[in-house]
Amino acid sequence: MKSSYFYIKTLFAPILASTLFCQTALATPLELSLDGSISLTYKNNPALQIVEARTDQTAWALREAQTNKAVSIDYTHTDMRSNSPPTWSPSSAAVSPYNYFSNQIIASLPLYTGGKAENAIEQAKLSHKVSQLEITATKQHLKLEASTGYYNMLQNQTLLEIAKQTVNDFSAHLTRVRQMYDTGVAPWHDVLQTKVRLANGENDLVKAQSDYDLAVYNLNKTMGLPLRSEITLTEPLIYQEYALALDDVTSYGLANRPEMAQQQANIKIEEAQIKIAQSGQHPKVMLTGTMAWDNDDFAGTANRDWTAMLVTQFNLFDSGNTKAKIRQAQSSELAARKQAQQTQDNISLEISDAYLSMKEAEKRIITNKVAVEEASVNFDIAQKAYSAGVGTNLDVMDAELALNQAKTNYTNSLFDYNISKARLDKAIGKE
Repeated sequence: MKSSYFYIKTLFAPILASTLFCQTALATPLELSLDGSISLTYKNNPALQIVEARTDQTAWALREAQTNKAVSIDYTHTDMRSNSPPTWSPSSAAVSPYNYFSNQIIASLPLYTGGKAENAIEQAKLSHKVSQLEITATKQHLKLEASTGYYNMLQNQTLLEIAKQTVNDFSAHLTRVRQMYDTGVAPWHDVLQTKVRLANGENDLVKAQSDYDLAVYNLNKTMGLPLRSEITLTEPLIYQEYALALDDVTSYGLANRPEMAQQQANIKIEEAQIKIAQSGQHPKVMLTGTMAWDNDDFAGTANRDWTAMLVTQFNLFDSGNTKAKIRQAQSSELAARKQAQQTQDNISLEISDAYLSMKEAEKRIITNKVAVEEASVNFDIAQKAYSAGVGTNLDVMDAELALNQAKTNYTNSLFDYNISKARLDKAIGKE
């Protein structure tokens, strides 16, 4: 019995230890910097994977377009039994059923397509370039999304700490007021008043905790992690001055945004489409060579003959089809130019909006930082004055709420500044 117990203990002890170790490892929060969260978003977000797959698709579409200017070789084998007179028979009367086997190889090479093949290749190259630029644009969008989630979690984490500090301050003040009431220094009204303010603070704390949890879930979703993954952010919410002027960032953005390069490529794609449509007004020249074998015995490899042809084709009348295609392509090209202008205006507006929002938040940071310092001093004075009997309980609670509001305003201004800065980086196409 003892040996059996010892055997079971020996067998399951390592398994239990391994399980406990894994649970401890899984419970350890994942430490993340801003760059780390962006890297995880790139790795796990399906939006980038979709765009990369489409880029691969355009690469193969380019290869397909390039084959239209190369040699094409087709092979055909025919096995037939018929009573229809063969082509070489002088009589058209029915004959006895016979077997017929043939083999044919046809090689063709387009020598001139009126610019259709060349411009189709150019279109495919430009489409591939557009898809590559879409990868860059998608990365910039995901970077902004990850940055927003990261800063949002930092903001709510700080607001949660402020809410906890407020509850702690009111709790400590309630203890002090009770002591003063017990000694007959403070009225019962002060105790009730403080308890109400504490209850309000606890209510705000519950909401702050819920907002923080939701911010964690949103960031995890963006990074492609399980929603309830525990994460710890290693970078604080800070202010770093942005030195460039609006004109400088606007010029940089218009030169570097992938959307601008995409619009220029789209214009060239439509120009190539015009040339493709115009190719209908030009002749087509094709070089064709044929080798054929036929026989009434399988596999039909006797009786070899060959043919070489230079074929020129020119459309004389198509009821206006080519002209309609040209006009359609020209309209598309005009629309692409207007779209490029609209994109440029939208980018300029996006840059201005992000820049001005950043500067507005920057001013609030400076003002709110001073307000926090002054509110802290005011709260300390109010506490000491109340303890000395020369101040009121309402003064202390008002000072606490003013300090809470000043800290909240300062945190929100830091968040707004960093978010606006991230939006500006995306607006100017910064990697």
